[in-house]
Amino acid sequence: MDIKDLLASAILAAAQEAAAAGAIPGGELSPVEFTEPPSKEFGDFSTNFAMQNAKALHMNPRIIAREIVNRLRCEKVDRAEVAGAGFINFFLKDDFLADTAAKIYAAGDKWGNLPPKDEPPVMIEYVSANPTGPLHVGHGRGAAVGSALVNIFRAAGYDTKSEFYINDAGNQMANLARSVNARYLELFGRDVVFPEDGYHGEDIIATAQRIKDKDGDKYLSLTDEERQKIFLDLAYTEKLAALKEDLAAFRVTFDVWFSERTLHDEAIDSAIADLKKVGKAYEENGALWLKSTDYGDDKDRVIVRDNGVGTYLAADIAYHKNKFERGFKHLINIWGADHHGYICRVKAAMSALGYDPEALEIMLLQMVSLYRDGEPVKMSKRTGQSVTLNELMEEVGVDAARYFFLMRSPDSQLDFDIDLAKKQGNENPVYYIQYAHARIKSVFKSAAEAGLKQPGAAEEINFNLLQDESEEDIIKLLSAYPDEVERAAKYRAPQAIARYAHDLASLFHGFYARCRVLGVEEELAVARLALLAATANTLEHALGLLGVAAPDKM
Repeated sequence: MDIKDLLASAILAAAQEAAAAGAIPGGELSPVEFTEPPSKEFGDFSTNFAMQNAKALHMNPRIIAREIVNRLRCEKVDRAEVAGAGFINFFLKDDFLADTAAKIYAAGDKWGNLPPKDEPPVMIEYVSANPTGPLHVGHGRGAAVGSALVNIFRAAGYDTKSEFYINDAGNQMANLARSVNARYLELFGRDVVFPEDGYHGEDIIATAQRIKDKDGDKYLSLTDEERQKIFLDLAYTEKLAALKEDLAAFRVTFDVWFSERTLHDEAIDSAIADLKKVGKAYEENGALWLKSTDYGDDKDRVIVRDNGVGTYLAADIAYHKNKFERGFKHLINIWGADHHGYICRVKAAMSALGYDPEALEIMLLQMVSLYRDGEPVKMSKRTGQSVTLNELMEEVGVDAARYFFLMRSPDSQLDFDIDLAKKQGNENPVYYIQYAHARIKSVFKSAAEAGLKQPGAAEEINFNLLQDESEEDIIKLLSAYPDEVERAAKYRAPQAIARYAHDLASLFHGFYARCRVLGVEEELAVARLALLAATANTLEHALGLLGVAAPDKM
């Protein structure tokens, strides 16, 4: 159990004992939260628990704090003191940090992995872009956030599956076929009116050119309808393969690639029949409507248009029904912020079908704005269209792209500074963290070249020698890492892991400036090497959750 958990349990037990003795009133208490005092003279940890509960208990916080301190029993605490308006400062026993360092070092690269949770599997669906062209930077943020959350959930002990919903049915695919057909005809000098809703990217021209290079004019004698049917399959296969390739290059993989086509028509018809059966779908003006206003929507929504063609909502209803039918009890979808108004209607349909709408969780991802030289970058230099994820990876690298996408909360607007992401210096946060890991590896290399004994089993290392403030700070932060992973999963906050990695790198750089490894007594040197090994393992683990590499040299 983490020291903060031990302290929190001891505080709550002491408060309950004080209430039972009549020293303080009983009642529901707020959670225990801790901070680290700015100076060692104020202890190792501090809490404002008494102040937080003073209003509810109708008592002076100093009195509450004093009664808790008088009854506090925790084997790791040397003493506790009441300070200020009602803070409680805790001073840990000297051997606590040594024991903690030994435990972390012994865990090796597994530090941060929590025990499996006895809960049903979680499904995280993200990106789910149309296979009609290259991914843009907005997709990139979704890919980074989604894949990082999958990693974090798994590290936190959740049975987690990832899924990409391939939007390969409907108008967008018809527009793809028409666009490729038009470009193909243009390559043979035909006068063509380009589809109004067509795709104008250079990738469409390239697809048409590849068809011409391979098959020549063999399709010219066909009707538009016949060509489009052929070109749809050719373009779809090519675009989906390119999409998978770009995501793989961005270190994103999926357990399942789910095709929307598989829902047509049986699954959609089945979902619609179920809605009709429970009286939540009705016909009006030739169309079929979902009674979403029964579930808080501002108006009912069309499921099937008056021409008999299903809407996107019809497919989404069938898709989410399919997810629940596969046994998932908790669904997490990562959508763009422009889908905000869509949430209510999908949840309404799930409620109508008898599923818990709270089991469907929607994370809305805010937009990304690219900046170069302080100016917004809206268009690709190569295509004149939106900047693609591939172009961003080429310019700043996968590590910087992923870290920058992840260092802000997903629900906040992200200003991506391309110049900063490319810098090879400490002002670039991902470089700063990776350099810490590489620097640790260089210390081990220097130690080996100097013939210094390498750290062995934890019980053979005297961690009590680690008494410099910078060493103690590192141990405390390392001890908090499993809690950070747990919280990052609970609050869907990959940015917390990004921040943690930066904080740990900062503490290491401070240690490096203060403490020597070579040239000190061997037992101390070995203890410091062990601490650095634990630090490197944790940095690598945290970066791994973010999908960022931990290089051995830079």
